[in-house]
Amino acid sequence: MSSENKPQAIASDNAADSSGSVVSLSAGAPAPETPLSSVPNSKNKEKNEAKRLEKMEKFRKKQAAQNQQKAAGGSQKEKEVKAAVTKPKTKAAVTVTTPKGEKKDMSQPMAESYDPAAVEASWYEWWEKQKFFEPKTGPNGEISPKGKFVITAPPPNVTGRLHIGHALFVAIQDSLVRWNRMRGLTTLFVGGTDHAGISTQTVVEKQVWKFEKKTRHDYGREAFVNKIWEWKNEYGHTILHQMKRLGTSFDWSRERFTLDETLTRATRETFVRLFDDGIIYRSNRLVNWCHAMNTTLSNLEVKEKELTGRTLLNVPGYPSEEKFEFGVLVHFAYEVEDSDE
Repeated sequence: MSSENKPQAIASDNAADSSGSVVSLSAGAPAPETPLSSVPNSKNKEKNEAKRLEKMEKFRKKQAAQNQQKAAGGSQKEKEVKAAVTKPKTKAAVTVTTPKGEKKDMSQPMAESYDPAAVEASWYEWWEKQKFFEPKTGPNGEISPKGKFVITAPPPNVTGRLHIGHALFVAIQDSLVRWNRMRGLTTLFVGGTDHAGISTQTVVEKQVWKFEKKTRHDYGREAFVNKIWEWKNEYGHTILHQMKRLGTSFDWSRERFTLDETLTRATRETFVRLFDDGIIYRSNRLVNWCHAMNTTLSNLEVKEKELTGRTLLNVPGYPSEEKFEFGVLVHFAYEVEDSDE
């Protein structure tokens, strides 16, 4: 066979069009005016377009029908749904008839849904009356042969109400106390509140300035101390009430405030003993001085900021445009009188 009659590849034996279909090309065959795949593609497009138009027409008819129903006041089904939504659900109130301090009467029918106030009512007062939270000892005050378990809860500051952090530590500690109480150990869980002197003074000062535009100096020492005691009585009572609402098994006969006379006397005695034993002592040291409170602060109450050199900073209590120099050590040298030194 001559070479003239043999098929000759133009670019390759098989070539792919833009749609991915394979088209066989050979010499002598005229190139199609349009791609072979264009015919089925155009048919698919026509079908898809027809479907889209059909869906749009159905959607328009549905919208028109809904608009007609709204104009007529809505369908009966919509009215029923609306009535069901707006109709308030009647909740049968559970009345607790148990006298305070008595064991809860469980003969009453249960509520249809959980009602925390009804479920928790009466129990804590009965627990307190039965003295379940006081340490169980023998006739002569001896502890249980199984041992003892005692926790003194960190007293919350009377600077405000309890938050979720307090609830967390109380829940954990109370769980441990209750578990050891069930095991037969002599248990004691001591609670109370902390005066948090500097923090409480700061909070009260802010409140007085916010509502009265006064400072502690406007009040005077005695009147301002009384103001702080009013704050303590209000929030101290709130904190203890919150502890009871949490179900905390404190021995309330031992509840203390850190400025109670017994604790104050014990604190003074402890510091005197530590001083006499040389464990604590007076010395000259750099301190964290608060110019606003006019007192020293512990390291825990100070926010530290590292400085690499001379820095001008604002100081609370002074105008914002006034800055002070920090990060510099200044050396002073004075001549000694009547000498060359």
